[in-house]
Amino acid sequence: MANTSTRTLRLLSLLQTHKYWPGGELADRLGVSARTLRRDVDRLRDLGYPVEAQRGVDGGYQLAAGAALPPLMVDDDEAVALVIGLQTAMQGSVAGVAESSVRALAKVVQVMPPRLRRRVEAIRAMTVPAEWGGRPGPGPDPAVLTTLALACRDSERLRFSYTAADGSGTERHVEPHRLVSLGRRWYLVAFDLLRHDWRSFRIDRLTGPEGDGSRFRPRDLPVADAAEFVRAGVDSIARPYHIEALVDARADEVRARIGRWSTVETVTAQRCRVTMSTDSLDWPTMALGSLGAEFRVLGPPELVAQIRSWGQYFSRAAATADPAPAS
Repeated sequence: MANTSTRTLRLLSLLQTHKYWPGGELADRLGVSARTLRRDVDRLRDLGYPVEAQRGVDGGYQLAAGAALPPLMVDDDEAVALVIGLQTAMQGSVAGVAESSVRALAKVVQVMPPRLRRRVEAIRAMTVPAEWGGRPGPGPDPAVLTTLALACRDSERLRFSYTAADGSGTERHVEPHRLVSLGRRWYLVAFDLLRHDWRSFRIDRLTGPEGDGSRFRPRDLPVADAAEFVRAGVDSIARPYHIEALVDARADEVRARIGRWSTVETVTAQRCRVTMSTDSLDWPTMALGSLGAEFRVLGPPELVAQIRSWGQYFSRAAATADPAPAS
């Protein structure tokens, strides 16, 4: 069962789609009991949503006719988190999730107070999604992300502190262009005024961004889009592991599962070759294991060692697990 906040949003969405919901049917759609449904309805009323109830065996719920819905009650960080979560889902490979996320994001933004709507609309407009199969990074600080998005949208120069990969810190003065999301890792693409060139900055390494109050005329990015610029920079970083494996499955089936993060080539009708470059062995191990097919690792030896180690953990876990109850 979904958590209370998620379920309350789902209930509000359902009430908006039908003029009247029988109580039993609405409870079934939410996967809750009639008592829990009544509590959720009371919670919506506490937030100011005008939900009417019809009692009796055939009773149900509906939003008051002609009533204007009040703004969604979330704070700044929660609003940004909603947008980040839904935009991430929009990039997902699970069938049907992307389209549903687009609809949900539109509904959520529509009922936000104007102040929050301005912030999240800036993030939506200034973010370029890009697919990537590297190691997941830390999520962005909502306050920092909002500041950067507004500066991109308003063409306002920024100052911030930045920590490089080697741990050295510098002060930066930039003209922000776009935000780019690569999985859970986010980047700011900007023109660095001190170095007179375009740069991409990992947002989790960026602290204290502040607009300096000056506006600028946006420059032309030297590549087609911001996502391409960030990908080029990430790909230029040497990745220590080149993975190669033979999988006993059709290439189109494997490509549908992990083709976004690897190269899949047909060997025979029922066998394919998978290659990928990565800075971590965890992702290839999980990806190959998720295929549900026999496979043979051609390299590197470190991946073979990790799979053997993981296999021992799984074997011990299976040996010590409680037996399944008799049916």
